[in-house]
Amino acid sequence: MPVPSPEPGLVICYEFLWSHESRAGLETGSKKLPCAIVLMAKTEQGQVSVTVAPITHSAPRDPSRAVEIPLRVKRHLGLDHDRSWVVLDELNRFVWPGFDLYPIPGGRPGQYDFGFLPPILFERIIEGILALNADTKRIERME
Repeated sequence: MPVPSPEPGLVICYEFLWSHESRAGLETGSKKLPCAIVLMAKTEQGQVSVTVAPITHSAPRDPSRAVEIPLRVKRHLGLDHDRSWVVLDELNRFVWPGFDLYPIPGGRPGQYDFGFLPPILFERIIEGILALNADTKRIERME
């Protein structure tokens, strides 16, 4: 199965680098996570750049910094049944497909995506990122 075309709202398996890992000098993340593609752009060299937001089981300390994923959506994506949130203030950017993209665990061999977020949920995520971005001091990592 080929690597899918990157599209906003697509949930992929990605080795996410958290800001605290970056500050500790790491160059790759310690864990593969489902991540939602929140932005696509072309680089000056004509490559596709994507920005992803991680999906985690850790409840946010500040609810304005994450959007909870409804259980119904988690089932649709084939994720577990534990509560999960899309983190809005920790973002990674990379050139597609990048070396940190992985096949999804338990999926068909070579399947790199879980599927798409519903449009209404995706819009809530984008609105949350934009609201936090208005106060740039609250965004911890966007490279």
